[in-house]
Amino acid sequence: AAPGAAMLRRSLWLCLCLCSCPARGLRIHEYLYFQVLSPGDIRYIFTATPAKDFGGVFNTRYDQIHLVPADPPEACGELNNGVFIQDQIALVERGGCSFLSKTRVIQEHGGRAVIIADNAYDNDSFYIEMIQDSTRRTADIPALFLLGRDGYMIRRSLEQHGLPWAVISIPVNVTSIPTYEMMQPPWTFW
Repeated sequence: AAPGAAMLRRSLWLCLCLCSCPARGLRIHEYLYFQVLSPGDIRYIFTATPAKDFGGVFNTRYDQIHLVPADPPEACGELNNGVFIQDQIALVERGGCSFLSKTRVIQEHGGRAVIIADNAYDNDSFYIEMIQDSTRRTADIPALFLLGRDGYMIRRSLEQHGLPWAVISIPVNVTSIPTYEMMQPPWTFW
């Protein structure tokens, strides 16, 4: 099907899901959208999926919040830029430790949420189901999975501009945006 038709189906599905559970936020296997506001060369709406069985939900909309790439990128221990993660959203790379461990590291540094991008930079279509590890630990902040290509393009843009973070809005209600106005990444089909 055409990308526009797929977007319409996904938007309708998202609307039905959100209407059926507005107080609880997003449920398993649903999409959450965020928009990069700055830098302008990646001012697109990106798709992410929430963790399956750990982490919180977005009960608040953040119109302008920093998306800070973790240093080191895998966020499996102490962060060199943890002070910049405080009250912001972290962009983390998959690998090195469990999804839950990464989420807990960001939570311990005061992050409001974590977006974990696949470490396969050419992945532009396959979403990983993030599940809890076997440690029985918990995390309270939302954890989202982002396609590898999207994470790579965000990090690359920040590096090219010499910026320490992007400015994003999250979550974005795509059902209220006309399809012809959707600014979706040109490298990803919706």
